[in-house]
Amino acid sequence: MNDKFTIAKYIKEFIMILDDYLINYPRKYFELRNRLVNDSYELLELVYIANYTNIDKRKDIQIKTLMKVNLIDFYIEQSFKKRIISERQSIKLCNRLHYDY
Repeated sequence: MNDKFTIAKYIKEFIMILDDYLINYPRKYFELRNRLVNDSYELLELVYIANYTNIDKRKDIQIKTLMKVNLIDFYIEQSFKKRIISERQSIKLCNRLHYDY
């Protein structure tokens, strides 16, 4: 059963790493920060939903999951462009987000 939740484990690790970088967000970019956090948790939720859904019915959930990954990637990119996080931090986050499962 542990193999079934491998992706969820990596998303949890991503959220914990992300949490360390959220401290530096200026107040004027709070909406970007909130979207990054909320979509990260929604990504984890979608993975759990997919894990408990029959394989025949997972396609829609998988599409939503990929969409969330792309949105989070965009938020990270915007955070880098606005100089909220460094290039090294953005690369680390993106690598963790796009981990080769």
